[in-house]
Amino acid sequence: MLKGKNLLCLLDLKKEEIEKIMEVSFLMKDNVYSNSIPKSLEGKRISLIFEKPSTRTRVSSETAISLLGGVPIVMNKNDIQWSRGEPVEDTARVLGRMVNGIGARVLNHETLIKLSNFSGLPTFNLLSDLSHPLQALADYMTIKEKFGEYKTIAFVGDGSDNVLVSLMAFAAKLGLEIRVGTPKLLRPREDIWKRIEEEAENSGAIIEFYDDPYEAVRGSFAVYTDVWVSMGQEEIASKKREMLKDYKVTEDLMKYTAKGGIFMHCLPAVRGEEVEGSVIDGNKSAVWDQAENRLYTAMSVFSLFI
Repeated sequence: MLKGKNLLCLLDLKKEEIEKIMEVSFLMKDNVYSNSIPKSLEGKRISLIFEKPSTRTRVSSETAISLLGGVPIVMNKNDIQWSRGEPVEDTARVLGRMVNGIGARVLNHETLIKLSNFSGLPTFNLLSDLSHPLQALADYMTIKEKFGEYKTIAFVGDGSDNVLVSLMAFAAKLGLEIRVGTPKLLRPREDIWKRIEEEAENSGAIIEFYDDPYEAVRGSFAVYTDVWVSMGQEEIASKKREMLKDYKVTEDLMKYTAKGGIFMHCLPAVRGEEVEGSVIDGNKSAVWDQAENRLYTAMSVFSLFI
């Protein structure tokens, strides 16, 4: 069903394909804990390109490939000819003759499209300025573990955030609810929002925006945030901090969740900025479960697509 496909954005997949990824993610977790991991990548080589720094994505992707019997080939930007101006297209053509798949963490989403088009290989978005699909898969896996089913997320912070785009894409495909507390000037890109809105109309998903973070959080089961200033946004850092100063996740804000509500963050976090330290390090935090689940969703995706 998924062999040979790309995972560049969750909007590109069918509902049933996303459900299959999630099903296999839980199976992979069971396999790791029982030490019965299928070697579905044996004899295969996957190139992992990092144009941006990484901790969780780097470790989860490289470990996932190794556990499945494959060979991860890690390539930081400064290690390869990209750093000297070689076109992405040329890199992709070479990789297409030597490896079986490409994962890339990039500054510009267009780079992923070029890697796919010119390599002819299954290509995976390990983070771009547009979206972060593997993160959203791990997030919803965590929610299902905690509650037994998918529940309403309240995202508080930057409404144009790439992780939020992937969370909304997941929700739109599966008919779920997301409530976004964000300033009016920080909303998703118009073209991507149009696609999300169309999918939501088809599935019955509810995605609503609120100026007041308390209204967004009220009754939700998970409160999610991300850093206010992403890599590459340093020039507008002070402006974004000013815009988002009233959107910090605090202990007081967490009181407005449904009973048993949890806190979520994709990491890295800036304690004292987008979230209070007592929240992310407190007993409502599911952050470390999210980070662990990055491994199992990566194992699922690599095994199903390559």
